[in-house]
Amino acid sequence: MLTAALLALALAPAPARLPFSIRPAVQADDPDRLYANRTDLASAERAASLWEARLARDGSDFEAAWKLARACYWIGGHVARAEQRRQYERGVEAGRRAAALEPKRPEGYFWMAANMGALAESFGLRQGLRYRGAIKDALETVLRIDPAFQDGSADRALGRWYLKVPGLFGGSKDKSIEHLRRSLTYDPHSTASHYFLAETLLETNRRDEARVELQQVLDAPVHPNWAPEDEEFKAKARALLATLRPRSP
Repeated sequence: MLTAALLALALAPAPARLPFSIRPAVQADDPDRLYANRTDLASAERAASLWEARLARDGSDFEAAWKLARACYWIGGHVARAEQRRQYERGVEAGRRAAALEPKRPEGYFWMAANMGALAESFGLRQGLRYRGAIKDALETVLRIDPAFQDGSADRALGRWYLKVPGLFGGSKDKSIEHLRRSLTYDPHSTASHYFLAETLLETNRRDEARVELQQVLDAPVHPNWAPEDEEFKAKARALLATLRPRSP
């Protein structure tokens, strides 16, 4: 991400659809239920439209603003490339509005940073340089407000930031490992943290430790609120682990 300083909160092929069954009329009007079914991209897009409409009606609707930013991050990671920039920029703006509405809440800062990170990952060095400082500032703000937010998501994202940013601009593999390990103190089963830690360990030529982290991804239980993301990280871990099998003598 610079990859997506995150979660590529960084970041991925679509997993199997969530087991979810409700009446269509209810689903069509409830953005939270629609978003829960986000592996159906049309469902995620409908949720985003509903939150956007709420925000248009009431510019002080903090919940609609940050949830729109979160939805744009997911949608941007699953649409055609030609549509990605619009979704991420929409998410940045929604996150910025949420942060302005509730400057002592972490949600707006985090999802603004996630969308900025996705832009940095997807659209080259210029975007990376443009957002590098803003991503770090937003994530450090989340840490000041609530370091446990979303099971250590800010530390997880900063771990990616420190890995992907060149050392000349503040990157550090040691700090990447430090933040990723700290994120695991909030959720020892985080598939994202274990996967990102594995990638950092590989960058430092610690292949055996990286294999352990990737196996942790595969062994982790699926979180009920993050099932699509967990399934994607499991698929990525499975593929990466296959490339790291010890060679036969």
